[in-house]
Amino acid sequence: MIESYATRAVLIGVSLVTTVVVARLLGPAGRGLYAVAVATSAVGVQLGNLGLHTANVHFAARNPQSLPGLLGNTLIVGFGLGSLVSTALAIIALTSPQTIPIHGVLLILTLVGIPLGIAYLLIQDLMLGMHDVRGYNLVEVVNKSVPLVLMMCVFVAHQASVASLFATTLAALVAGSMWSMHRLESKLQNWPMPSLALFRETIHYSLRTYLVTLFAFMVLRADLFMVLKMLGAEQAGYYSIASSMADVVGTLAVVVGTVLLPRLSSLSDVGAKLRLTYKVMYGVGTTLLSLLLIACVLAKPAVRLLFGNVFEPSAVTFVLLAPGVLFVGMQAVVMQFLNSVGCPKAGVQIWGFCIFFNIASNLWAIPRYGIAGAAIVCSITYLVAFTLLVWVAGRPKLARVAALHQRERD
Repeated sequence: MIESYATRAVLIGVSLVTTVVVARLLGPAGRGLYAVAVATSAVGVQLGNLGLHTANVHFAARNPQSLPGLLGNTLIVGFGLGSLVSTALAIIALTSPQTIPIHGVLLILTLVGIPLGIAYLLIQDLMLGMHDVRGYNLVEVVNKSVPLVLMMCVFVAHQASVASLFATTLAALVAGSMWSMHRLESKLQNWPMPSLALFRETIHYSLRTYLVTLFAFMVLRADLFMVLKMLGAEQAGYYSIASSMADVVGTLAVVVGTVLLPRLSSLSDVGAKLRLTYKVMYGVGTTLLSLLLIACVLAKPAVRLLFGNVFEPSAVTFVLLAPGVLFVGMQAVVMQFLNSVGCPKAGVQIWGFCIFFNIASNLWAIPRYGIAGAAIVCSITYLVAFTLLVWVAGRPKLARVAALHQRERD
């Protein structure tokens, strides 16, 4: 855990420097297009991973002998289904340019990033399932550091553009995936081969987590696309900086969730799972609240110092996003408990409602209040999600169903 915290501290620093470099080189409008390209690729990854990132951790931790089949399925899903998702998004971009407002080389790179991103995500989670946390952390550092180094090279060569900076992230995905495969090689008892039977088992587990993760992811990404469409690239650039700052502060919850799911999956007693979840949730909430209070006070001078006065609107937007960061961090802990007991339908229904609420509210709020309205709606959405998920996790019926599922698996 300490090593993971230290790694995330390094990643926060690298991510912050990368965000500053991109903003300084591209300006608000260029930063907005870069953020949309990143978000489009990320949406494709979310659409194409089928929730197998969670299933890979869960099944590899429960049965290490399944690693060859899991890895074979991962490669098929990553590059096979990922390519299909890229093709579908390409058709949408060509037939409806206003839906995906990027084109040319940037669009091609964005679409290439989808299968690479899915493969990287799923391979990384196999490392977690095999308890190679150190390898996972090292690969993450490489994945975040390579783009920064390449961006500096691009700057020195006077070739800085939205497309060239985005291309550096693809190079990092390739390097990270290859190193992850090398780390897993020593744990493989057989050559990776797809397994239809194993895929059926994992997909049964993962579909609900897939929908939950997709809906939760879309809450924040939908905001960015709607801001771009309604207010333009410059305002999207301001909003993307605020979102990046929110992601940095919320990294703590990512670290906790990363190590919590394997721990919860290994516990057979549902009551013990829930007690651990509440303990971790309160710890994450208290720590995040302290960090957010400090970050809100320092937001305006930090934005001026790091990004320049032109990005000052991002500071106020970050403050309005801060409550959402608190609630999304705590709900992430609760969701890991729900994932460990099979992800009940209620979790899917809650996030389905939340994405509908978010989009409908933004259609009203963004034209009237701009990026401030989008930030407020985002925070309210995460509050609603957190409240409903805590209620679902504490229901006695859920405990009985989870216990039944556990006995069936055993």
